[in-house]
Amino acid sequence: MRYATNYDIGDRKRGQGINEDSLSVTAFEEGHRDGHRGETRGDGRPANRSAGVFVLADGAGGYDAGDAASYIATTVIAERLAPVAIGAVRSRPHEFDVDLPDSVTPDPLGPDEVQAAIADAVVDAHREILRYGRDADTTAYTTVVAGVYADGKLHLGWVGDSRAYLVNGDRGEIVRLTKDHAVVEHLADEGEIDEVEAHVHPDGNEITRALGGPAHGDPDEATVGVETRTVRLYAEDTVVATSDGLIDAQTDAPRLYREYTDADRDEEVGESVLDAVVTDAEIRDVVLEADSLTAAVREYVALANERGGKDNLSLVLLADDALPSTPRGGLPVRAVDPDDVLDRETIIVEE
Repeated sequence: MRYATNYDIGDRKRGQGINEDSLSVTAFEEGHRDGHRGETRGDGRPANRSAGVFVLADGAGGYDAGDAASYIATTVIAERLAPVAIGAVRSRPHEFDVDLPDSVTPDPLGPDEVQAAIADAVVDAHREILRYGRDADTTAYTTVVAGVYADGKLHLGWVGDSRAYLVNGDRGEIVRLTKDHAVVEHLADEGEIDEVEAHVHPDGNEITRALGGPAHGDPDEATVGVETRTVRLYAEDTVVATSDGLIDAQTDAPRLYREYTDADRDEEVGESVLDAVVTDAEIRDVVLEADSLTAAVREYVALANERGGKDNLSLVLLADDALPSTPRGGLPVRAVDPDDVLDRETIIVEE
């Protein structure tokens, strides 16, 4: 398994703010007999087995303690999910041609069970943030996207507008794996705005769901709606998890929105707007053109700052060459929504 991370405060906030994003990665590499890192199978793929957990959180800058909220989210969720990922490898000794009795191996978890574990971990983080807010007499919010990678599958859970994408180098395509809990996403779903407006809409900083908030009542009883799903991965896939600092980098978004709508949504004006923002196609191209995941995350930071650097940015990229190759025929549908649309301090809007 290969991964790379990067984060940046954003040019607009540099020297006059803090980075309220937080991220964590837990990687588990298992080598046995000749299946250790550096060795390859007959088809050239790595022989070791990998599992891992990533958590990326974007603290809401419009409130008192977004940095604390994001830190709590990434640490609590990673602590809860690391055993899940490790257990997935331990439950499959046959992959190393090791014959063990059921009594000494855990039962493999199915996708529904892993998704449930992710949702439970996110709710635990939500409660910890509420406890912190109560004890510190403050209000703290954060978005989060978390993934458990094991047994060739990526299990995801998310709240808010931090995203995960999947770039497949064999097909040269990108799909969104998550769907924003955001006002703009709702407007796009209802057909009230088009793709160009979604990039630069004045309400682009308003999300409808987040971890944390005012500590009303007992935090132990609090809950939050966590969306989860599972997708299969292939050797040519790269997972891109990002806060909205990449998609929402453009500082001139309100002006671009007015130009586009004042021009009655003229196609040529729309193209100029898309040239000024970060699009899915550009996110795809960074992965396809980079020499390494490390080079790709650096390029994402440079791209976001070039387009305005409006907000904090955090990134996690993940790939595993040990997986089977992309099938020659059709792929399973992995996009969260076939009609993907792209989406400033963040505002929480009550649903």
